[in-house]
Amino acid sequence: MSTASWPPVRAVSAAAVCAASLLALCGPAVADGPYGIDDLRGAPPAGTESRLDDRGVQFVPRAGVPEPPRVSALSWAVTELGSRKILAAKDAHRPLPPASTLKTLFALTVLPKFSQGTVHTVSGAELAGIESGSALAGVKEDTPYRVADLWHGVFLTSGSDAVHALAAMNGGWRKTIADMQATADRLGARDTTVESADGFDTPGQSSSAYDLSLFGQAGLTDPDFAHFAATRTAQFPVDGGADTYGIQNTNRLLVGSHGVAPYDGLIGVKNGYTTHAGNTLIAAAKRGGRTLLVTVMNPRSGAENAVYEEARALLDWGFAAAPRAAAVGMLPAPVDRDPGTEHAAHGGPATRLHQAAVERPGARANAVIVWSFSAAGAVAVAGLGTALWWRRRHPDGPQDGQPS
Repeated sequence: MSTASWPPVRAVSAAAVCAASLLALCGPAVADGPYGIDDLRGAPPAGTESRLDDRGVQFVPRAGVPEPPRVSALSWAVTELGSRKILAAKDAHRPLPPASTLKTLFALTVLPKFSQGTVHTVSGAELAGIESGSALAGVKEDTPYRVADLWHGVFLTSGSDAVHALAAMNGGWRKTIADMQATADRLGARDTTVESADGFDTPGQSSSAYDLSLFGQAGLTDPDFAHFAATRTAQFPVDGGADTYGIQNTNRLLVGSHGVAPYDGLIGVKNGYTTHAGNTLIAAAKRGGRTLLVTVMNPRSGAENAVYEEARALLDWGFAAAPRAAAVGMLPAPVDRDPGTEHAAHGGPATRLHQAAVERPGARANAVIVWSFSAAGAVAVAGLGTALWWRRRHPDGPQDGQPS
């Protein structure tokens, strides 16, 4: 090769080195995508958002990651809330009756609207529409209750009487159902159809393990929701006077009862049961700075405490698998708070629910890849431009004895 070719070669070589450096720097960002720690294995096929629309158990086998336990629930999901990765799921979008886990959506809708210290006198008309067989907190007509007392009735005893009283404060039963549906729509809960504010079996009412995960995630970002969801016992007023009686949370995994041991690190959220829905549960637990959310719908084993023990098994698996598990889908980012409104429940900013933008799995990695190659191309073009400039300035190349 003649000495006349060295300057452009050096320019192009410099461009190549810069481009390679950029790609090397971006490599870890690409590799650490939403589907795993060190690579993108397990990402959904191109053009799809996730595996959650597929039937059956969805899980990405990886070295060092145990398989999820075999459980009898018709539908379930395990989500790591910090990363929003759904680590495994079964029929996550299958529409099923949610029972009282739908009260989480009721709380997301109504809880921010009223101060906990507000006193409401319950009328007989507000309690007239309660379905026979519904769980009750013990709310009585013509009796004043603090809003905080009513929420204890909702979260701890799953009381439909407390739901009816709060729905009346919100403008009535039908309005509250419409508000709940609007909240579900804004959260992106497309499998949820609300026909009853308290979750009682009603024709056409449904939700899914995925949607219940959305409700649990959104609720845990609200301090009042998180407080009530984690409360084990409370005092409920009698006849509006100073006398109270104790009530206990019916979530056996939280309190430890009826032969179920409490789960270490559990922070709520809500259990439910109806004849049609079977047992349902949203459960969240925190260990070592990692928070997992599990939803379980309608176990079929016939065991008395199946919903709690299957949730326990899924939580145990999630904590073991989360450090290296690949995702089968993602939850959208939690809803933001609107600093322009007041949160009546505790005097801080309100939780302003809106349509959560669903992040397409792999989008971040794809964006980094496009940016990387764009940057490399720009550097290469700059190098070629430098080479052409040099050739125009030195058409004959350097002479013998001159620097090259």
